This record gives sequence, C-alpha cells and structure tokens, in this order.
Amino acid sequence: SDPRTDLWPLVHSPLPVTLVFASYLFVVALGPFYMRKRKPLKLRGLLIAYNLAMMTLSSYMFYEVRRQDWLLVLDNYSYLCQPVDYSNSELGMRMARVCWWFFFSKVIELLDTVFFILRKKQEQVTFLHVYHHGSMLFNWWSGVKYVPGGQAFFIGMLNSFVHIFMYGYYALASLGPQMHRYLWWKRYLTIMQLCQFVAIAAHSSYNLFTECPFPDGFNTAVFLYILSLIALFLHFYYRTYIRGKQ
Repeated sequence: SDPRTDLWPLVHSPLPVTLVFASYLFVVALGPFYMRKRKPLKLRGLLIAYNLAMMTLSSYMFYEVRRQDWLLVLDNYSYLCQPVDYSNSELGMRMARVCWWFFFSKVIELLDTVFFILRKKQEQVTFLHVYHHGSMLFNWWSGVKYVPGGQAFFIGMLNSFVHIFMYGYYALASLGPQMHRYLWWKRYLTIMQLCQFVAIAAHSSYNLFTECPFPDGFNTAVFLYILSLIALFLHFYYRTYIRGKQ
C-alpha cells in the first residue's frame, strides 16, 4: 500500500468501505419494503442541491487533474505510460489527493440509489445500477490504497468529465416535468459513457503489451471490469433505445 494515503479517511483497512457497501445493499434490499405503504417523497429541493453539488465536485476533479496533467506534460509526461509518483513531491501529493476525492465521490454517489428508493422509482434500481455503484466503490478504494496517481488519473479524468454532463442532466430533470423537452440528449449521454469505457479499455490494454512501470495486475483488473460495463451498458442501450423504440 502507499504510505502517503494509508492513514487517509476510509483507506487504511477494507473494513470501513465494506461496511459502507453492506449498508448500501441493506438499503437496496429493505428500502422498497419500508416504502411499500408510504407515499413517495418528492425531494425536489434536495435533488437539485445534490445534483448541482455533484456536478460541481466533478468539475473540480476534472479541472484539478487537467491542471496537474498540463504540468506533467511540461515534464515529458506520457498519456500512454505514467508510473505512480510515490514521493512526497507537491505534484505527486496533489495527484494522490485528487484520486482520494474520486474515491470519496463514489461513496457519495451511493445516495443516487437511496433517492430512487425514497421516491419509489424502484424500476431505476436495476442490476446495472447496483453493480456499477458498488463495484466502483471498491475499485477506487484499491486505486487510492495502492496506485494513487500514474495511469489511474486517466480513468478519473474521463469519469469526472462524463459526470459533469450526467449530473447536469439529473439537475435539469429534478426541476420538474416542464424540463423534459430539454432532456432529449439522454441517449447521447449513454453513448458518451460507452465511449468513456472503450477509451479506458484501450488505455489499460495498451499497457499490458508494453514495458511500463505501472502494475499489470491493476491494468488487467481495470480492463476486465470495463469489459463487463461495456456489455451491461450495451444491453441497456439496446433495451432502452432500440428495442424500446421498436
């Protein structure tokens, strides 16, 4: 593990993040039963604030990575092969900190599911939804614990960029039905997510066939995980936008 991040919140042991995930599954399993005889909560003001806050956090993370990336480019940084800077240099620590924020954002994003359940939008809590949220939690914990920086920055950069648009979409949707005519671009948001996964798969697989001082085990795990997301999102796209249209 990286001694720089080992004592940061939720990082030292897998127990805290496992307890968070167990609580999440508890809510997913028993939340609908709790809401069965209750009226759905509207949560309009809370949803607007939450989505705008997540959009702001995503923008900050994307900006922070791009700013550090530009400094690294000036220092012969390579998009195709970048080892983790395990030193206590200012740039290395800044990259490690932004990786922690990526991880912590995945903890906060579990609220997406809680809000669906409280609003009795159970049809939104699909296997893809739960799998994506739960697995990203552990993936980013591993990233912060062992490789906070280097190649890992690429995943966070793309993910935060996509989430700017995703939470922007949710913020508009939470304003009410009058905004539905402005939300015609949902299909393209899914396409953007798929493009993100393909880019990450290509980036991770490239390093498996080149000499790069970045752990092959991490790149292999990312590649296999991204393949599962591509398959699930393609199925979602087909079911929602192609078969549903027919």
